[in-house]
Amino acid sequence: MTAAEILAQFPKLSALVVGDICLDRWCTYDPSTSEASRETLIPRIGVVRTEVTAGAGGTVANNLVALGIGKVAVLGVAGDDGHGYELARALDQAHISSEMLIRAPEIQTFTYTKLINSLTNIEDLPRVDFISTVPLDPRIEHQVLDHLPRAVEKADVIFIADQAETSAGGVVTPAVRHRLAELAIHHPAKVFWADSRARMELFRNVVVKGNHEEAEAARRRAKSPDLQELREHCHAKLLIVTEGPEGARIMEATGEQFCKTKPIPKPVDICGAGDAFSAGAAMALAVTGAPVEAVRFGNLVASITIMKPGTGTASPAEVLEASRA
Repeated sequence: MTAAEILAQFPKLSALVVGDICLDRWCTYDPSTSEASRETLIPRIGVVRTEVTAGAGGTVANNLVALGIGKVAVLGVAGDDGHGYELARALDQAHISSEMLIRAPEIQTFTYTKLINSLTNIEDLPRVDFISTVPLDPRIEHQVLDHLPRAVEKADVIFIADQAETSAGGVVTPAVRHRLAELAIHHPAKVFWADSRARMELFRNVVVKGNHEEAEAARRRAKSPDLQELREHCHAKLLIVTEGPEGARIMEATGEQFCKTKPIPKPVDICGAGDAFSAGAAMALAVTGAPVEAVRFGNLVASITIMKPGTGTASPAEVLEASRA
């Protein structure tokens, strides 16, 4: 199918993003205001402008909306705090359903604060992250589990965003992974797509996607001799491993294929490229049923977003233009 034919089907589809939905805060600071504090003598960082967007699984959701998916919803957890308010507002403004964003006063909202120099427009200071290192409260976990069956029923594609790199604190707990594995068996016509930074080898019965470093680390943890064995370990029909500007490796029961991508000279910002790839590839897989076509489409979407600052998105018009290049 052509890119135009794939895009034409997107408004008819719905997508659910389950897992770590975080807040990205893009804080521009003025270096000229960095005089030391009178009380502590520690130099301050003078933020003069702040923009917020949904991040982690929210970045996937933003890409889905930009691509023209008919309905996009998230199922995740946020704190009953200021960052949680900003996250819910960012989702609503992006036309992403936040009805299943569970607000919990006992946790803080998963937040990335990025500090950008106003003189250079470069993020050049350490990021300030608001994270959790304790297990998700069982009462909150039960709410996520209760929402899942009904939410999956309503979606054509289910994205699993396992963004947390800590050993505990993320939304995609062992119980959530187990429930998703069961639901994937019960709904074979739907695409379940898991993107995990630190736990690829723990998913079952879903499409598993990661970059080369993540996949190799998962292979070692699973004690699998190669990526094909890792796919079998995960009981996955499909394992996709992205390899940056080179393209992506596709592992199926029938064998392995490599899908090259068109080199992009001097990308502006590769932040969020993996999420853009996942959004495009998973939805294209739902339309075509063909892994190679899906990966090519995902590469196309990512090639557009890396030419934009921050976690950019790609519109249907941009995808069509890029497909003709």
